[in-house]
Amino acid sequence: MYVEWRRVHKQKTLRHLQEGLVPLYERTRLHRVYSSDVIPGLLQTEGYVTASLASAAWLRDLPDDIPEAVAARLARARVLREGNHRFVMLLEENVLRHRMGDEETMAGQLGHLLSVMSLPSVSLGIIPFESRRIIWPVETFNIYDDEQVAVELLTAQVTVTAPGEVRDYLKTFAELQKRAVYGAHARSLIASAIETLG
Repeated sequence: MYVEWRRVHKQKTLRHLQEGLVPLYERTRLHRVYSSDVIPGLLQTEGYVTASLASAAWLRDLPDDIPEAVAARLARARVLREGNHRFVMLLEENVLRHRMGDEETMAGQLGHLLSVMSLPSVSLGIIPFESRRIIWPVETFNIYDDEQVAVELLTAQVTVTAPGEVRDYLKTFAELQKRAVYGAHARSLIASAIETLG
């Protein structure tokens, strides 16, 4: 299902969109995220959320309900600590270097990644620049259990539920997961990104 953001925003504000994802997040047991361009919403800090939602509001000429939308996005992150959920998140290394907000915002965001890595429900992998690939960086996507994939494009959201297409995303995720580094190596890449902010 392909839905243009402009159509979505005629019916829902930024806050409503954030709140609307809560039931999906609460019922998903295994949430996989691959991001080639931005820190995933569940891992974002207040400053980073504010900068990213301000960008969306600017692009789509939306009413300014950013403070309410920020609060709603931060509130839904409770699923990282509550319930029986598992999160496997893969970020391309360049995501650590794309600056959303000022240096202080990015330093706080990257520091937050270091702390969230220690949560038992979260596996965070970074795909290094020098990783040898058999697949190129693709669009950012979320996989909810093995049933649904959400792909965010510049102008639309695509929801994939066809089993064959979901399998393609699962296969792609598994391959990208092999190219990622974890633990101390991932922490060193995040620390290196923090060092470049000064």
